[in-house]
Amino acid sequence: MQTPFNRFRTRRALLALGAGSVAARGARAAAASFVMLERHDCAWCRRWLREVGESAWNLSDLGRRAPLRRVDVARGLPPDLGFIANWRFTPTFVLVAQGREIGRIIGYQADLFFWQQAEALFARLPPSSREEG
Repeated sequence: MQTPFNRFRTRRALLALGAGSVAARGARAAAASFVMLERHDCAWCRRWLREVGESAWNLSDLGRRAPLRRVDVARGLPPDLGFIANWRFTPTFVLVAQGREIGRIIGYQADLFFWQQAEALFARLPPSSREEG
């Protein structure tokens, strides 16, 4: 008998298989990006990388719409992300489209909860950013 957790892992694996090549996605200019503010010593960041991971994110439907951009906050925010303010905890995930913040997820609890939060966050994207290239 499959548990809800196993069904979720299966769904995530199927999403990853249907994603297409990484090179093809990289060739397209992304209308949005999903910025992960992290620290090298953050246990919750490492847990996210273990349970969800950069590869699984970028191969998912959401990741194709907004590829992950990891930023080590110990090194400071890059100039193009200077508009991201008032963050305190890592990991913090910020959905960015057209040079502005759409919303954020603060912290990480578990992969199923994270994917639900991410889907709700992506529903807030402007219509022009929702379409895949």
